[in-house]
Amino acid sequence: MEQKATPKIGGVEMAVLTARFEGIAHKMANTLHRTGRSGILTIARDFSCVILTADHELLTASDSLPIHVLRGPEIMCKTMSDNHPELRRGDAYLHNSPYHGCTHPADHSILIPVIDDDGVHRFTVLAKGHQADCGNALPTTYMGAAKDVYGEGALIFPAVKIQSDYEHNMDIVRMCRMRIRVPDQWWGDYLATLGAARVGEREILALGREIGWDALQSYCRSWFDYSEQRMVDVIRAMPKGTVTRTSRHDRFPATPEDGVEIKVTVDVRPEDAMIEVDLRDNPDCMENGINLSEGTATSAPMVGIFNSIDHTVPKNEGSFRRIKVHLRDNCCVGRPAHPTSCSVATTNLADRVANPVQCAIADLADGLGMAETGAVIPPSSGVISGTHDNEPFVNEVYLGCTGGAGTPTTDGWLTILHVGNAGMCYQDSIEIDELRHPILVHARRLMADTEGAGRFRGALGAYSEFSPLGCDITVAYVSDGNANPAAGARGGLHGGPSSQFRRLADGSLEPVPGCAEVVIGPDQAMVSISCGGGGYGPPEEREPERVVADVREGWVSRERAEMIYAVAFTESLELDTAGTALIRKDRAQAG
Repeated sequence: MEQKATPKIGGVEMAVLTARFEGIAHKMANTLHRTGRSGILTIARDFSCVILTADHELLTASDSLPIHVLRGPEIMCKTMSDNHPELRRGDAYLHNSPYHGCTHPADHSILIPVIDDDGVHRFTVLAKGHQADCGNALPTTYMGAAKDVYGEGALIFPAVKIQSDYEHNMDIVRMCRMRIRVPDQWWGDYLATLGAARVGEREILALGREIGWDALQSYCRSWFDYSEQRMVDVIRAMPKGTVTRTSRHDRFPATPEDGVEIKVTVDVRPEDAMIEVDLRDNPDCMENGINLSEGTATSAPMVGIFNSIDHTVPKNEGSFRRIKVHLRDNCCVGRPAHPTSCSVATTNLADRVANPVQCAIADLADGLGMAETGAVIPPSSGVISGTHDNEPFVNEVYLGCTGGAGTPTTDGWLTILHVGNAGMCYQDSIEIDELRHPILVHARRLMADTEGAGRFRGALGAYSEFSPLGCDITVAYVSDGNANPAAGARGGLHGGPSSQFRRLADGSLEPVPGCAEVVIGPDQAMVSISCGGGGYGPPEEREPERVVADVREGWVSRERAEMIYAVAFTESLELDTAGTALIRKDRAQAG
């Protein structure tokens, strides 16, 4: 039988179709953002929407958190197809299993196969929304001390069919409503996530009817090949080298006394146009909740790589062909087996993988890589819960977390939150949080002299303080970076550490652990200090005018500017050009 010729895709058509698919992802994200019920979705925007081919290849991750989607969705989609060989239009699948590609149990995801009018599976759309409560034993989705998934307590759904012919499986819905503390909030978020995925399905069906499915299939192949070539060009321009770097997570329950050291080996081979990252020489899975899932263990080093190269390289299956990540079974940054807990898999250890990868690339050459981004999750980004006016509440707040790393060309991104989300999550509005939750925010401000000094400095740390109104609140958090702040790169200095306190009724500060659920009474307050980001390059190479601007802004003290950045000032805080040149000349001669 004669094969039908595949339509060829030109450059202009490829650009137009890329914009069309990205536009569909934007529509999905906008639907989820505007129709969700919990603050974690509608204020902080902790969600992702992606499109994959029927062969489970990531097509676009536009508008998504990198740690959510660079890797993992392809495993989730394969799980859907393996568990349900006959996919039909109108199906929808609920997926949050960290053993089958999902990030962690808190990330409830809806997968919908896009089935054409002839019954052929063409694409899969995936909408992922972080939950403030997913049925854990404690009112939080970050259970750093959970010994295993049973201690964690979350309901686990490995691509479970939740809709057939567009009708809900109410048995599954009832299970969730019975287990989750805020069932109406979950139901609203579920409908928003489902609606976002259905928008993607509708738009892709319309696009297929307009353009033709063969043309879209040809586009996908051309787009992947183009993206791979872009990655090839970038890697071939990099210096050859193998670098091993480490990053240490603070001591948590069930970790060694000195915390968890994570080792990454990055091998850049321009002649093969390949980057390989080896994570196998790391500790086994631990009896706590900070182990990574396979999805986050693979995504985290890729975050570090894409942070370190030309940002215009597309992030899809094509460019991914030029990256290989080596994982080990039963490794805390590898492939966990059930019932290992992966409750905190998107942040803490994931950051301790991504950060040293970008620092390793910085070691290869000035102008590449980044310093370390500050660690998370401080109480200002914790889950608050309690009962107010006889009604339970559970939600995550984003009341002040910064941490951006210095780069070869820019200062640290002030509101990045952590390295894995690329700044896609928003900081909360204080006024809206106070309207939605029984809390009063006393302060949120940047803290002077907490930046990682460098030619390009890291972001400053943030101070936040808040109290409950008319009730007690429990604040659950997993604050890394108390003992191991963000490291600098290429001579840059480390950022300020994190810390956390309970402010007592007499105004005194009581230190509280880095991984805890802390009860705060109405006459008390939760005090949170987030990490600063690491600096890139020697501080004495920073442009003096930038230092002057930081001093005038109140971000860097005059004393620190003179001591660390070697910048002299006049009495009126103007730049003393001659004095600065003399100080820097003396330091260069002494060093």
